Amino acid sequence: MENCYVRPFNENIEDFRRLGIDGSGMPMSPPRTAVKSTNTLVWALRAARREFFGYRFDYPVEAVVKASLPGSLHYYVSSNHLWLDNLDTDGHGVAMKFYRVHGYQYNPLFVAWWGLVNLRRHLDRPDNRHLQAFFTQIQWLKSQAVLRPDGAIVWPCYFAWQEGWCLLRSPWISAMYQGVVISALIRAYRMTGDRELLALCESGARVFEKTVEDGGVRTVEAGKVLYEEYPGYPLARVLDGFLFSLLGLYDLYTETRHLHWLDLFNEGIAGLVANIELWDYRNKWSWYGSHGYLCPPHYHKLNYLLLGMLGELAGEKSLTRRAELWDGRTKGLLDKIEIYLIYLVTQNAARIRLPRQ
Repeated sequence: MENCYVRPFNENIEDFRRLGIDGSGMPMSPPRTAVKSTNTLVWALRAARREFFGYRFDYPVEAVVKASLPGSLHYYVSSNHLWLDNLDTDGHGVAMKFYRVHGYQYNPLFVAWWGLVNLRRHLDRPDNRHLQAFFTQIQWLKSQAVLRPDGAIVWPCYFAWQEGWCLLRSPWISAMYQGVVISALIRAYRMTGDRELLALCESGARVFEKTVEDGGVRTVEAGKVLYEEYPGYPLARVLDGFLFSLLGLYDLYTETRHLHWLDLFNEGIAGLVANIELWDYRNKWSWYGSHGYLCPPHYHKLNYLLLGMLGELAGEKSLTRRAELWDGRTKGLLDKIEIYLIYLVTQNAARIRLPRQ
């Protein structure tokens, strides 16, 4: 990430003026002054409350089948809860996430996600406020794109992050974040025809060509390619981030029909099929990457919903079958008791074993 610089993009002003958005460019606002909680007991109690009283096998996130149709503006999953906790907006209406250690931070994943949430709300019930909120996030993503010397466009996080044993130092990138940003920009392109958005997506996908060692997000396991949400060592290997990144590549291929993007998508699918056992717990649930504990319900539901959709898109029946086996809504009482107890034991053991932020 050395010698990165912000690209001076030319804005497609008229598309945004029609929506009442300033097309002159949106600077990154300085992070608001945040009171960081130093009371770890408070955060620990909140976590315990979620685990003991908020645990549910059917988290409120659903697959959106029509998202895979040509030209669709819908995204692949929909939720009124997912990732919206501790999410606020700055003075420009851009999403900011509150972190216990870092305070309020811009994270390109949550900016893109907040855009997709508002687009979905507009599609469900047309409202220009939601549409404007979507394009506000798109404008920020355009203005904050970084062009590296190797020609790749990236949307970095400018704060350090400890993920398991891996410490990512600022600035760092993510296959997941690049993929979700690409999906958001593709939908904006479908609405506006702004080809600069498409060019951003194609340059943004260049990180999938490069290994982690070369500044990309690509690794190899058992001779097959995987894309890393957290591209650093030791590898965290979080599954949902990998799955979201593949959807970004799929969106880019369906819009451009360039076979190179399909090849990158297919490489990832082959890696997923070959290595799915890394994340499997007894054909019942999924592991949270290499962290050594079972996924919380919202991550697990994302895993089997996205796995099933990718299986359908790629024609890989082994993935759709695994998604069916993981479906938490089909579990009997004994399986639920087993999964919950293993989750509690492994989650709390990991809290003791793994480094903390």
